Amino acid sequence: MAGWNKLTVDSAVIHSLPVISVTPSTTSTTSTRRRRTTIEKLPDKVLLNIFSYLTHREICRMARVCRKWRLIAYDTRLWKSVSLRPEISGLHVGSLEALLALISIRFGPSLRYIELPIELITHTVLHELSNKCPNLTHMLLDFSTAMQLHDFSEMQAFPTKLKYMVICLSEVIFMEGFMRKIYNFINGLEILHLIGTYEKVEEEEEEIYEVINVHKLKGATPNLRVINLYGINFIDDSHIDAFSSNCIQLECLAVNFCNKVTGSTLKTLFQRSRRLKCLLMNQTSLISEHVMAVEWEKVSLQELDISATDLSTECLVDMLTRIPNLRFLSAGQLNGFNDTVLKSWMEMGNPRNLIALDLEASDNLSDDALYKFLSRHGQQLSGLVLSGMPHITDQLWMSVMPILNNARILVMGTPERLGVNIHVDQLMDGIANNLPRLERLELRWDPQNLRFSDKSQKAIDILRVKCLKLRCLVLNDGRYYEIVKANFERADRNTVVRTSTSSRVSNYYLLGNYKDLVFN
Repeated sequence: MAGWNKLTVDSAVIHSLPVISVTPSTTSTTSTRRRRTTIEKLPDKVLLNIFSYLTHREICRMARVCRKWRLIAYDTRLWKSVSLRPEISGLHVGSLEALLALISIRFGPSLRYIELPIELITHTVLHELSNKCPNLTHMLLDFSTAMQLHDFSEMQAFPTKLKYMVICLSEVIFMEGFMRKIYNFINGLEILHLIGTYEKVEEEEEEIYEVINVHKLKGATPNLRVINLYGINFIDDSHIDAFSSNCIQLECLAVNFCNKVTGSTLKTLFQRSRRLKCLLMNQTSLISEHVMAVEWEKVSLQELDISATDLSTECLVDMLTRIPNLRFLSAGQLNGFNDTVLKSWMEMGNPRNLIALDLEASDNLSDDALYKFLSRHGQQLSGLVLSGMPHITDQLWMSVMPILNNARILVMGTPERLGVNIHVDQLMDGIANNLPRLERLELRWDPQNLRFSDKSQKAIDILRVKCLKLRCLVLNDGRYYEIVKANFERADRNTVVRTSTSSRVSNYYLLGNYKDLVFN
């Protein structure tokens, strides 16, 4: 064979082998074809699918590569969901003219979801969205940084097919001038989020303004199923009463961090809203007498959050023993939640349908009472949070691990320094061998309390191999975090291991309306 090096082999072997003819031209043709097979040869639909995994910022960078990629980047199918808030991973649009061009050229009928910052919320933009984006169903309007609104006196059009709307309120800007113009267009809303400034409030007390008229808003939104009033400092029981008087289809009401809510209208709420299944009242100012006045035995409630509400032991016993079908309970940071409450609930209530339990920082609960409850009902739980309690260590968790074989979410540990050590290798091994369905796990123990050996890699390997559904593992930053993160990264599972500074695990993922409640 000309042009090829001859191999010296045993003659008997040569005679026993079949004759194979290989020519240099065949090899060179194959290599030439390989050299010619580049990303440019991929069909447009394949490139479009690849681009769909990129963020809009990355897509904009790809558009500068060549004319073909620019055309694909402009495909409206890549622009179904758009955020124009650069501070929250969105695109930065420098001018109104640029945004109007984007709406016409790039968004069009494909646009389903858009987030707009205050500087881009004008009557011209909203008019263009209503004309050019007829399928727009989800909208977020961020007024939180506003010191002055644009002039909406000439606004005559607004998207009419909205099912989901988020309004981020300002502390000082009154919204009525804008809201009055959109009331006639939002009758079809099913999900409404009003986001307050709870996270921005400073310690010194300032004058509180009712920047949006809830009593008028409820008249324009009779079809609401989900209402989320988050961290709004002026929301009180009268506003809950207003929504319940007009929203007969209400399924989920969240008033987390609305500290003026006392529960005085809860009885009326449940009498009017027969479909209400989810009530979230984290860190409100509930009064035990108001809560006990509710006819709990008649409600359809399945999901309840009363964390950090200072309800009495008597009230908790009265409520939990009367709710007939509770599936989700978050009752952390309650001094009144003690062994008596848990025992009464087991004996006189109905926790048999419970799938999620959060008792974070319930210091008055003993490990013995928790063990008895979990021994009876642990197998049915999909989510369990027992964090923030120094007396609940790995010993209790190891004893109940075989019972929690259906768990998808677990949160354990406390960031406080303990006088005992947590044997994390043994804990990880128990999790791996007993919890095949686990999706989210958080260990909040101080890194100094975690004890692990040189063989800890084996325990992590077993966890990674056996818990294939695990998508989130949160640890406090430290040496053990670095070991676990490196182990998962070697297996190309780069996004699983996270630090507690950037991620928190919660049972809220198990709420029936979780996707509807997500904002930002």
